[in-house]
Amino acid sequence: MLEGWRFILADPVLRPLFHNALLVNGLIMPTPPLLAVLMLGRFGFAPWQYALAFAVPCAGGLIGSRLARRLVARFGQHWVLRTAGTLRACWSLGPAFVRPGAPGLLLVMAVEFGLITCCAVFNPVIATCRLERTEADRVARTLSAWSVTSKLATAAMTALWGLLGTLVGLRAAIALAGLLLLATPLLLPRRERVPQARRPVEARPGA
Repeated sequence: MLEGWRFILADPVLRPLFHNALLVNGLIMPTPPLLAVLMLGRFGFAPWQYALAFAVPCAGGLIGSRLARRLVARFGQHWVLRTAGTLRACWSLGPAFVRPGAPGLLLVMAVEFGLITCCAVFNPVIATCRLERTEADRVARTLSAWSVTSKLATAAMTALWGLLGTLVGLRAAIALAGLLLLATPLLLPRRERVPQARRPVEARPGA
């Protein structure tokens, strides 16, 4: 874990992507629990309506993942990371304005569809970039450090936002997460860099 963190933080491209991923994931994931309380409790949506609001937009995951390769081929990896990374930060403020009835349901669907589509474009590109810049003998440690840190940060932020929802209100907590997300594109790499070549692992004596 420590070796993985050292490698990530020493790389001029992986470091900002790592910080961006921690904040974005940590600010997106607390919203659905708060939205569930708001929609199912205060606004009286039926469970099937809430499920529909989050199930239909999952089609955006298929669309975005299919678009990612074509966009990279046409515009380049750096452009896609900057653009998709910026766009995925622009949706989470929408749930703060959800209302009862069909308009509120459609708003949540539209917001989730846009968010999921942008994430589906961004995620395979950042995964590719991460592998391209990681030496072959450091991949497992780097991915482990990235994954564990992301999960811990998301869990901590979800708990914190649950507390905020209790103290300041559900809408205010959702809006705060959305506003903070708008600043996360500032952490994306600003300059395009040539990927580091992955060096093969040298065979050990007797292997």
